[in-house]
Amino acid sequence: MSIPVSGQLRFMVGKYEIIARPIPHSTHMLRYTVFVGGKRIGALASMPSESDCLFLENPPPVPPLKLYTSAYRPGRPKNGSRPPQAPADKVVPAVREELPDGLPLPDLRRSEER
Repeated sequence: MSIPVSGQLRFMVGKYEIIARPIPHSTHMLRYTVFVGGKRIGALASMPSESDCLFLENPPPVPPLKLYTSAYRPGRPKNGSRPPQAPADKVVPAVREELPDGLPLPDLRRSEER
């Protein structure tokens, strides 16, 4: 016994011709290939609407990529600039003192047994 696979479909959405074929190794997924004037303009895995087809035919302009250069380091100081001055009102944390030797510490094991 084999799993039934849906067949090929051919239909029009506006001026766009769409051919739906089964995706290999899939029982129910279809690949929708979009044609306009006999020329393939793209393919989708979901049922395309007319706006999807229009987007495939005329995609919006994409700005050019900015090349990464290792010399560009944002946030770095300019050459010849003075180092930043430490603020005068900065609070200095208190120095921790060492505990004196022989100070009795509470036994935590006894308090857990209660």
